[in-house]
Amino acid sequence: MTRNERRNSRGRTRIGVIVVLGLLVVLIGGYAFRSTYYAQRFLPNTVVNGVKIDNLTVSEANRKITRELTDSPFLIKIDDKNWKEINRKDLGWQNDYQAGLKAMQKKQNPFSWGMQLVSAADTKDVDGNTLDESKLNAVGEAVRAEITQANTTRTATESAKVSRTNDGFEITPEKQGNTIDVDAAVKAFQEAAKTGKQSINFDNYLAKPTITKNDADLKKTMEKMNAVAKIKANYSIDGENFQIPSSDINDWLVDDNGTMSLDQEKVSAYVSGLGEKYNTSSKPTDFNSTRRGKVSVPAGTYSWTINTSAEVEALTKQILEGKDFTRSPIVTGATTADKPLIDKTYIEVDLQNQHMWYYKDGKVALETDIVSGKPSSPTPAGVDYVWSKETNKTLKGKNDDGSDYASPVKYWMPIDWTGVGLHDSDWQPAYGGELWKTRGSHGCVNTPPDVMSRLFEMVEVGTPVLVF
Repeated sequence: MTRNERRNSRGRTRIGVIVVLGLLVVLIGGYAFRSTYYAQRFLPNTVVNGVKIDNLTVSEANRKITRELTDSPFLIKIDDKNWKEINRKDLGWQNDYQAGLKAMQKKQNPFSWGMQLVSAADTKDVDGNTLDESKLNAVGEAVRAEITQANTTRTATESAKVSRTNDGFEITPEKQGNTIDVDAAVKAFQEAAKTGKQSINFDNYLAKPTITKNDADLKKTMEKMNAVAKIKANYSIDGENFQIPSSDINDWLVDDNGTMSLDQEKVSAYVSGLGEKYNTSSKPTDFNSTRRGKVSVPAGTYSWTINTSAEVEALTKQILEGKDFTRSPIVTGATTADKPLIDKTYIEVDLQNQHMWYYKDGKVALETDIVSGKPSSPTPAGVDYVWSKETNKTLKGKNDDGSDYASPVKYWMPIDWTGVGLHDSDWQPAYGGELWKTRGSHGCVNTPPDVMSRLFEMVEVGTPVLVF
């Protein structure tokens, strides 16, 4: 290369460098000039509250967001479809994003506009809207009602539970349905509306199973139920002993949200059945009488009734303890159900034979003829008991003609609630036979004075009295 050629080559290089430098100066200057533009405007690809506001000033962005959010309804989706649109005005919508936008704009770097052009949208939410709480709550309750109604046609979510099988109890796994968690969905809707969001998808708020198949407590419940199903639960009622069928207990056992329980309706039905069969207050008592053999004595004051509600509660508690037991039912009445109603100590009043016996520990301790009530005021039959003992008592009442009577007695043992009792009667010339038809009492059991004095000393309060 000649000297001139080398000189021309160096000249061209210098010109190229100058051109490149000039272009760089132009580009940098242009970029810097554009950056000053963004000192008062939002960078490219800026989205606030779902509204694109790039290249806008704070005031312009505020007006655009306000206009678009006010005009656009709040959208609720279910199954990825538009389910309900709510006019923001119905929520008492008011907004002004000026302060939030101004703070946001100050934080941005104007020189980053170039990078912002090629990057993903900068999406942010700015608080600036207010809602009327009373209107929001009213709309929320309306949404709650509609979700609740919609759930009736959707598949319910089921938690894992203990289920009955032919061989005992096992865990049935949870099932995910598509019903919506109403409380969570309504809360999310209200929060979204407050923050200026434009939509919400309730598919994100499906009801979840509260108990899964791997839940440790559920496994313990299954083990307990299998153990309880095998216990021996026995009753002792009115001298009869029997076992509650294991199949019944197995049928009563239920998983109550992961906790072992008994079906209270079924237990109540069983206990009610016991009452129908055994309640001495509503059924006669079969009794082997001294002279007439087996007789049926109507229910009277000496009786009991199973307290169904109290017994259901107590029986449930005892079964769930998982241990073998024998119990007698809780009752109301003059006596309890844990022993025979009539055992070996009692008074027997045979109206047909006009005779009375006092049995003590299975043996006749005293017996006597009596005079019972006359035909117009017969002595009522029934399983009664001596509920009091008094001396020197004056018995008062009405005669058949309506006149008053007052009969003093030395020994008085009432047996029912109508004024009937056992007492001495020194006005009777004799006892037994047919005297009751002509010289009968007002309903009491007239007893020879000497016998009554001994009976009074022998008999304890609470002694059963069978009148038949």
